[in-house]
Amino acid sequence: MSWIREVTCQVKGWRAARARWRADMERFKVEQRAARKSGKWPENPGPPPTGFALLPWLLMGMGSFSNLLQGETPNPWIGGLGLFTFNSLYIYVTFRSFVKEAREARSTKVALVLMGLVTCGLALGYGGSWLYFFPLLGLATGAVLRGPRVGQIGLGLTALAAAVSIFRAGWDAVNVAYGTFLSTMVTAAILSLSEAVRELRAAREELARRAVEKERLRFSRDLHDLLGHTLSVIVVKSEAARRLAPRDLDAALTQITDIESVGRQALTEIREAVTGYREGSLTTELDRARSALSAASVDPVVRQSGAPLTPQNEALLGWVVREAVTNVVRHSGATRCEITVEGVSGGQVRLTVTDDGTGTGASATGPAEGIGGTGLKGLTERLAAAGGSLRAGPSPRGGFTVTAELPLETADLASSSVAMAPREP
Repeated sequence: MSWIREVTCQVKGWRAARARWRADMERFKVEQRAARKSGKWPENPGPPPTGFALLPWLLMGMGSFSNLLQGETPNPWIGGLGLFTFNSLYIYVTFRSFVKEAREARSTKVALVLMGLVTCGLALGYGGSWLYFFPLLGLATGAVLRGPRVGQIGLGLTALAAAVSIFRAGWDAVNVAYGTFLSTMVTAAILSLSEAVRELRAAREELARRAVEKERLRFSRDLHDLLGHTLSVIVVKSEAARRLAPRDLDAALTQITDIESVGRQALTEIREAVTGYREGSLTTELDRARSALSAASVDPVVRQSGAPLTPQNEALLGWVVREAVTNVVRHSGATRCEITVEGVSGGQVRLTVTDDGTGTGASATGPAEGIGGTGLKGLTERLAAAGGSLRAGPSPRGGFTVTAELPLETADLASSSVAMAPREP
């Protein structure tokens, strides 16, 4: 009874494939109607092909079926069984040829070989209209055997069809061989091109999806770094203004003016981040770091030496300064913060931000080599993409240290050979 279950499963599979084909056709019709209304042709040229696209070719066997009905075929029971077997194998092979895993399965190729044996037996036994099973065999062969060897197999199948046809019907039936060759090669070419187009479309959609994800990640990083730092500076300066207002109104007004300036600058940076054209300046970020640290009652010490950097390296190191100083202001409880930019051996530039605080905050939830904060995680990915690295963790002398290293790419300036003198605030 196992063969009954296999037949039942096969019928269910055909029904499922037919349902999918109908759904694809309905979707295609909807897209075409929408395209006619909008005047724009849909990008998808049609539903994916299935075995139903090859079923109409079975009408080539109507001549043999007619001979059976009219009693012109000797041993009709054998002919009828052969016709049924051939049609069943054809349907089985063609439906499996549109699924790559099923097409490459051994059972499909075994069914194709059996189909060839049945075709040869019927053509040798009856001739006439039964010879037209060879083009159907070529069609199924082209649908299954797509690849560099399809040409050799097609020529071999054509030679077999020619030999059998000439043996049964003479040279007048050589057109069967020609039809066999055409059906094999044309089917393989069309289906291979169709599959390649759909794979390219799927690859393009995947690339577009990844580009959207990359842009979303970039924007989330920029927004976090911009707003996190800016809001921290605004909060610190607002607290300073509140403390200074009762005893020194001019100093409080200075802090409020800084708040206004920081807010306006943040609006500009957010607009630039949205458009993706923001390039930070390391010098500007160092100046902002001094201002933010001083407002938070943290003594800033900034040292910068080495050759001028490229805008890309300055932008990356500027992000690190911004995030590290934000964490110092928010979490460290430090009284002193040192920021050092210097060239090191091996053609690299190193930025170090060290504080003497006792709190490490959210940025050091992991071990010394692990970056736990959201901002530092994003910076780690940025620097890694540029060939650099970022480390953060407790300092051996107490406090917290953030160290960023990048390959040194000096700017193409006339003064690039002149080292910048160390600076103290």
